[in-house]
Amino acid sequence: MHLLDQLKMYSTVVADTDNLDVIEKFLLQDATTNPSIVLKTVAENPYFLKNILALYNGWGTEQILDRLVVEMGVEILKTIFGRVSTEVDAHLSFNTAATVSKALELVDLYRARGISRQSVLIKIAATWEGIQAAKILEKEGIHCNMTLVFSLEQAVACAEAGVTLVSPFVGRVLDWYQVNNPEVLVDHFDPGVESVKCIFSYYKKWGYETKIMAASFRNIEEIMALAGCDLLTINPKLLEQLAQTEGIVSNKMDSIDKKWEQKMVLKEPDFRLALNENQMAMEKLSEGIRFFCRDIRQLERLIAERL
Repeated sequence: MHLLDQLKMYSTVVADTDNLDVIEKFLLQDATTNPSIVLKTVAENPYFLKNILALYNGWGTEQILDRLVVEMGVEILKTIFGRVSTEVDAHLSFNTAATVSKALELVDLYRARGISRQSVLIKIAATWEGIQAAKILEKEGIHCNMTLVFSLEQAVACAEAGVTLVSPFVGRVLDWYQVNNPEVLVDHFDPGVESVKCIFSYYKKWGYETKIMAASFRNIEEIMALAGCDLLTINPKLLEQLAQTEGIVSNKMDSIDKKWEQKMVLKEPDFRLALNENQMAMEKLSEGIRFFCRDIRQLERLIAERL
């Protein structure tokens, strides 16, 4: 059997794309989007934005942008039978109340299109403010996918908040070490893979229901090393490679040592200090938010030009 077919036996494989042909080809259950993916789609398919503008003639730029990401989610949900992740504007990453408000707006837009909240994951950056927003939303039955997770402390705070899903970024961790601390990359050691295993071990030890969706892979070796993780979100290029490669896949998460002797207690000062002490996590979280903000601004310019 090819690797992709076997991988689906151990993990839920999620499309890290809004390309409907890819989602349908590989028979994927869930899909996730972000501002970079939306921008790429609009650039490659200008008719999609043109149709949105025609439908919502007279609306402002922010309102059009919200409808753009929701309409993209609606199209994806026609192809999958699971959930789609739709991201809150990254500019709100440090504003709890504004994040909650925007998430409620997105859920209402989906409801107006006949999509229930059970089919949508609201995607929020795993800042302290974002995690508190997710805690509020989860209590209202709105499920959240916490993105840009680079540290155990972020993952623990998310689980304590009762969020549905966390997305630790594997490849971006590796990227940082290749530039800043390459001497640790010996004997095929991958710090991004190890970070996900660490979170998985902690969650299973203490019985958290929050699921882990490993993301941002650089190669299929990273994916194979995390077979058995709850979910794996994979880009089209690596999906194709997995579908064409034969081999044996085994559940790598079964044998992880649940070594933790006590649970973390993370109040806001503890969280902020731990994140500040983790140079890689602090830099990659900040960078991720900046990049998403950049792509949102570019989307807003494209919309404004066409209004």
